[in-house]
Amino acid sequence: MYEQTVRPLKGAGDPLSGGVVATGLGKRFGDLWALRGLDLNVAPGTVLGLLGHNGAGKTTAIRILTTLSQATEGSATVAGIDVAAHPGRVRERIGVAAQQATVDGLMTARLNLQTIGCLHGMSKAEARRRGDVLLERLDLSEFASKLVRTYSGGMRRRLDVAASLMGQPEVLFLDEPTTGLDPRSRGDLWEMLRELVSEGTTIILTTQYLEEADRMANDIVVLDHGRTVAHGTPAELKARIGDDRLDVKVANASELPGAAKAISVFAEEEPMYDMDGLVVTAPIRPGVRVIDVVRALDDAGIEAIDIARREATLDDVFMSLTSNSHHQRDDSKDDQRDPI
Repeated sequence: MYEQTVRPLKGAGDPLSGGVVATGLGKRFGDLWALRGLDLNVAPGTVLGLLGHNGAGKTTAIRILTTLSQATEGSATVAGIDVAAHPGRVRERIGVAAQQATVDGLMTARLNLQTIGCLHGMSKAEARRRGDVLLERLDLSEFASKLVRTYSGGMRRRLDVAASLMGQPEVLFLDEPTTGLDPRSRGDLWEMLRELVSEGTTIILTTQYLEEADRMANDIVVLDHGRTVAHGTPAELKARIGDDRLDVKVANASELPGAAKAISVFAEEEPMYDMDGLVVTAPIRPGVRVIDVVRALDDAGIEAIDIARREATLDDVFMSLTSNSHHQRDDSKDDQRDPI
């Protein structure tokens, strides 16, 4: 089991301690608003999923909340502390695993974590003990004495997460934390994060794996072009777009428009299609029979490889709410430059 010494929240008694609040948060670069009007109220000991396409404003929001960038407008508090007025105090209470690796490739994993622990005010022995617990929990103990430059991308990602946890943060910011991890490592990380949340840690998570947000997040904010386009629990967001979806997989991309037209008579909204997956998806009206869909596709001369009826997922929510995904899914990550 993951061992953590639970410390009392600093500033206990403040109702915002341990949580994150933002009001009208915005960031402008010249004439471009990368983020505009973001409102958040993340209770202590909960998980917020921040979703959006490349350029939606996710990384900009994270940079402001972690004091790496200053907002153009609005205000925010993290663990009850104003990020603009007291950035140093905020940094003492947070952990950050950014998209880009922050560990030193010319040091061993153990020395990386020990150094970070000492920067948090731990003794060398305490930092080593804490680091060894995290290395074991993230399945890196066998490689603790190896230089980080010899690590694979997934191993570096796990070490980055370990580094973000060295200071036992009240608020943890995870920007695409499981990118590059294998399914087992992702599952282990999810388990550890659930334990942290149960002990009072607040987590703000950006991810390209929407099932991850569905599993982990108590609340979700969807950003598009810097603005909030949806906010609610995973169940609430899925309920907004209806329950049943129809997926039709075709043999080649040229058949996607024809398949979309054929099933549109059964759909509550205009079908969308994924060019890479060769799948047309549509929310279907109650009472529609799959056999009727098959006949319509046959009549249109469409060769359907597979037809499936299922419940709505966060992928469906994401595609329906973000304008850039109307006809083709974009799985790229946030641009790592500040304006995005």
